[in-house]
Amino acid sequence: MRMVDIIQAKRDGQELTKEQIDFVIDGYTQGTIPDYQMSAWLMAIYFQNMTPLEISVLTDAMLHSGDVLNLAKIPGIKVDKHSTGGVGDKISIPLAPLVAAAGAKNPMISGRGLGHTGGTLDKLEAIPGFNVDLTEEQFIQQVTTIGTAITSATGNLAPADKKIYALRDVTGTVEAIPLISSSIMSKKLASGTDGLVLDVKTGNGAFMKTEARATELAEALVRIGHQAGIKIVALLTDMSQPLGYAIGNALEIAESIDVLKNKGPADVRELTLTLGAHMLIQAEIAEDLPTARRILENRLADGSALAKFKEMITAQGGDASIVDHPTKMPQANHTIPVLAPKAGVVDQMATDRLGVASMILGGGRQKKGDVVDHAVGLVLHKKIGDKVAHGELLATIYAEEPARPDVVDMVLAAIHIGDNATAPKLIHHIIQ
Repeated sequence: MRMVDIIQAKRDGQELTKEQIDFVIDGYTQGTIPDYQMSAWLMAIYFQNMTPLEISVLTDAMLHSGDVLNLAKIPGIKVDKHSTGGVGDKISIPLAPLVAAAGAKNPMISGRGLGHTGGTLDKLEAIPGFNVDLTEEQFIQQVTTIGTAITSATGNLAPADKKIYALRDVTGTVEAIPLISSSIMSKKLASGTDGLVLDVKTGNGAFMKTEARATELAEALVRIGHQAGIKIVALLTDMSQPLGYAIGNALEIAESIDVLKNKGPADVRELTLTLGAHMLIQAEIAEDLPTARRILENRLADGSALAKFKEMITAQGGDASIVDHPTKMPQANHTIPVLAPKAGVVDQMATDRLGVASMILGGGRQKKGDVVDHAVGLVLHKKIGDKVAHGELLATIYAEEPARPDVVDMVLAAIHIGDNATAPKLIHHIIQ
């Protein structure tokens, strides 16, 4: 069997066999298939798609490219959450300690930045000392004792996905539904979870720009979950503007802390509570969504969710004092104001361009192996539906240089001011 023949078969729209897909995943994992051939295969998939059977086989091959975690030592039902990614999407950071404070066991395998979106692991590494590379033993022990841990797919857990994930980011193949769904579900199934709540983004800041494409992805993910026998639900949520106001690693950690202090942006708080409520139902801690939500609201109000976050930071080697002193995280050297060129109402945002602006500042990766600057990013001061006066502050850029006219221009081009607008609906619909 030759890799070039498999590339050509998929390029020409043929359905690949299990043997062909296994050959590709085994070869790339072992290093016998080079990046350039894998890149060509990923691009062929991007243009030709895959059948449901191919996606199932690909997920299974990636799942079994390494170890599968056995979480039997952790008592109770294990539940997890995954987002398909967006700009300002820091939901996992307040969500994990919140559901753990409510009594759920939440083993969370997370990823790094992909394309214009920020990664949970990159954000957590803005916390001095925070270790996102737990061993299997450390991971199981931490979830058992404090209820949650957020780690990378370390060691030999879905190693094929880890390699492909990095390659997709720099080859323009992030948005392919077969690659997204197999990536997400191979990691989640390998992590041994019993239940999974999916946050599938739709809008100009998501990889799935239209609701139809987002629905297609959500249905593919839910189908894989049902085939694997886990509890699963997908929520289609809005990404026509950033979540919250902060875009950038340390900036988003600070905003997450605000949510855990029972404050923070309304959209981040609402989505955290909604996703968390579904997780509590899967964990059989609550029978219905209103009850689950009340439990979570109480955990925010009584401070136990914030205390759990401190506990999680300490357990993973980080400096928990950043919760009360966020300036202990990396700080940008300069702030640059972005002023409104005219009066009106913010009616549209090119959300992906705001993510790219943060990436160009150093907050994400433009190529494989780039080092992330945790201090830089943007803070918005207006969202869709907000009135703005001429010369009023639209956003603040956090940068290492005193002037970044290129980024100022990008931000101005990404925020459109019109005559009227209403805030978009946060949660579109649910697929089970």
